[in-house]
Amino acid sequence: MQVKIKSFDVAMDVKSNGIEFEVRKPDGSAHIGDCYLTMTSLIWCEGKTTKLNGVKVSWSKFMEIMKSDAAVKAALKAAKQL
Repeated sequence: MQVKIKSFDVAMDVKSNGIEFEVRKPDGSAHIGDCYLTMTSLIWCEGKTTKLNGVKVSWSKFMEIMKSDAAVKAALKAAKQL
């Protein structure tokens, strides 16, 4: 994947606007989505989804998912079943 910072609205701490990452296919040909990192959450916006309509996960939930390889695998398995 190619990941680029689209806007960098941070000083020392991440502010409420956060940081926007643009995610593209490895060759850069197609836009896959945007990921926003804010002081309260991570927001995934697939395709042209807007930030307000993106999928939001709090930092505490993200940390729980990323706690171990087993937790990540379980989360991925659950996501693939949707």
